[in-house]
Amino acid sequence: MVTGDAVQLTRLFQNLLVNSVKYRSKEAPHIHVAAKGAGGEWLFSVTDNGIGIEPQYAEKVFGIFKCLQPRDRNSGSGMGLAICRKIVSRHDGRIWVESELGKGATFCFTLPRSE
Repeated sequence: MVTGDAVQLTRLFQNLLVNSVKYRSKEAPHIHVAAKGAGGEWLFSVTDNGIGIEPQYAEKVFGIFKCLQPRDRNSGSGMGLAICRKIVSRHDGRIWVESELGKGATFCFTLPRSE
């Protein structure tokens, strides 16, 4: 169980799932959502088989108006992951991505456990 704003947490998951579909590879999208308890927090992950992200851009993707794809392809506002970071931060958690170009991505975030 976590305590938080249901609208914001819904938006967090929506943004991550939409990105998994939007930045898919030529293969059919496979998305796995998981959660596990880790001490006083929950560790969530959204893993896909999409186009992936080069490791040097792992932090940059969370910046506002930062898109790694050219604007004419998969155009987006560049705000989705920045919003995700803001939501997770407001809920006293952390968010990061583990990825390699061409090998999909796993977006991980933590939220404090509530009793």
